[in-house]
Amino acid sequence: MHETFLQQTLQLAVDNVDSGKGGPYGAVIVKDNQVIAASANKVTSTIDPTAHAEIMAIRAACKHLNDFRLAGCVLYTSCEPCPMCLGAIYWARLDKVYYACNRFDAAAAKFDDSFIYDEINLLPQLRSIPMLNISLPNAREPFEAWNQKIDKIPY
Repeated sequence: MHETFLQQTLQLAVDNVDSGKGGPYGAVIVKDNQVIAASANKVTSTIDPTAHAEIMAIRAACKHLNDFRLAGCVLYTSCEPCPMCLGAIYWARLDKVYYACNRFDAAAAKFDDSFIYDEINLLPQLRSIPMLNISLPNAREPFEAWNQKIDKIPY
């Protein structure tokens, strides 16, 4: 069963390359052995650097289930998720991820995310894109408002 879903991701990726609409990536999300969302990479066609196949599939699955949590769902993807997609996978609370290629296969095809993995481990001010903290007296106000809100929807 896992191989069948992974084959679908590979076909999405190949079809996407052939169509010229995006990169060589595909993803499907499955719940109760049924595909509830599928997408290929849409970075270039949507002019959106966050439109990775996994992100697009997560967005579609959340809409399909009308829930921002994807508990009980499994993600199948043509390649090991990049750091951005990995974060989205955890935020969406997917149960499991299966992938076909790994980050080294992607790097060999000139999709190398190793510099991002390296950057994550650095202090913000030492990253290649400097990230500087400016301390404002009211900086924590949004968190205080959140903590005081009685009818919030926790996530």
